[in-house]
Amino acid sequence: MLLGYDIGSSSVKAAIIRSDTGAVIASATWPKKEMDIVAKKTGWAEQDPKMWWTAVKSATHELLVKNRIPKNAVKAIGISYQMHGLVLVDKDHNVLRPSIIWCDSRAAEIGKQAFHDLGGEFCLEHYLNSPGNFTASKLKWVKDNEPEIFEKVYKAMLPGDYIAMRMTGEINTTVSGLSEGIFWDFKERGIAKKLLDHYGIDKKMLPDIVDTFSVQGLLTAKAAEELGLVEGIKIAYRAGDQPNNAFSLNVLNAGEVAATAGTSGVVYGIIETPDYDHLSRVNTFVHVNHTPKSPRYGVLLCVNGTGILNNWLQKNMMSGLSYEEMNELAMRAPIGADGIAFVPFGNGAERIMKNHDMGASFSGLNFNRHGREHILRAGQEGIVFALNYGFNIMKEMGMELKTVRAGHANMFLSPLFREAFANITGAVVELFNTDGSQGAARGAGVGAGIFANFEEAFRGLKTVGVEEPSPPLFGAYEDAYEKWLNFLNKLI
Repeated sequence: MLLGYDIGSSSVKAAIIRSDTGAVIASATWPKKEMDIVAKKTGWAEQDPKMWWTAVKSATHELLVKNRIPKNAVKAIGISYQMHGLVLVDKDHNVLRPSIIWCDSRAAEIGKQAFHDLGGEFCLEHYLNSPGNFTASKLKWVKDNEPEIFEKVYKAMLPGDYIAMRMTGEINTTVSGLSEGIFWDFKERGIAKKLLDHYGIDKKMLPDIVDTFSVQGLLTAKAAEELGLVEGIKIAYRAGDQPNNAFSLNVLNAGEVAATAGTSGVVYGIIETPDYDHLSRVNTFVHVNHTPKSPRYGVLLCVNGTGILNNWLQKNMMSGLSYEEMNELAMRAPIGADGIAFVPFGNGAERIMKNHDMGASFSGLNFNRHGREHILRAGQEGIVFALNYGFNIMKEMGMELKTVRAGHANMFLSPLFREAFANITGAVVELFNTDGSQGAARGAGVGAGIFANFEEAFRGLKTVGVEEPSPPLFGAYEDAYEKWLNFLNKLI
């Protein structure tokens, strides 16, 4: 059996699959209530890494105990994790401060200044991105603002590197991970030394590099006891949540596209040449199956305010309603929500808006006509419209987006969301019976040599639904998108 974890900012998901058939044996999510994101100042977003480890342990115990799975049945472990976060530890592997996570905006100006100082052309040619609000810039923020902590830093890690460290006692990372933190120079095929030198950061702070699909360490006796597993299990795969989501959907080749709509909404397309958006509104990273002989890069479009908007509406305006009930209620409102436009940018700086932290806004509310159903529909449509805004940037890079694969989870569980997504983007949406934790488990099978190739890894992956564009709906959705776009342009 293979065990996979997806370390999100809302929860940790775990799944066990059979290596011979690819069938899912069991899955678990912890905690049952979404994890808190601490924002001490506007634009900040932090979480305690120890909270993730506690959730990993609880999810593992639930999997094993509820499903009576022998602890020695697991042969390999894979890890997927929230991207772009910063975890700092000292020489004893103690966490020095809360993690500055993916949607934290505090380092945006630092990255912007580096882009100017190093030169935009240089940054885009070497890093395929502006240093922006990514992990390297967050580390620079700590250096500038918390020097007493920075002096104690032994290693700077991504969230998945931290979980792997807790399991193996070893600190390492992948080229894909380094690229997502803007620690990787694509042109030099090595560490981004010029950016680190500019920031005054010693490259020794970065973990050692291991292959994405490889035995990256073995489960220690201490970790095995905490997890309820046996010592020596191979940790054999690690990837950021969006490259891993693409992998979980068997999106590995140029022209293939994956989407997810969890806390954030992402469209992730594969290319073979290291291309970039000149304004760095969408971002290019190393994909999980990249090799020098067969290069693969992932172009990532991200809208921070996706599932978190739906969650905010549930907690603050839809008391007592489940997400399923909210989806049903939203369908009662007409396309365009009778004139309400909702811009969902309320979860930190948005890359597609050039790293501006615009906040969320809505317009057109009429107290005599509108009810909760209109607000809910406007929220879901607003997310889709924001994704389509980014879609158009990807098209400017020459990408074709005819078919999009997505897991049947999160916002894609909503019929309204699926309908709006297909009809405003014009893409056929293929839904699959998978998620990030299952993808991590399959990746572990590849990395541990249990699967001989990717084809074997995807036994058991099945299509569970298809959402196609409906021409009779095009006009209504196009009109609603134009009104949304006009509202957005007034805010810019």
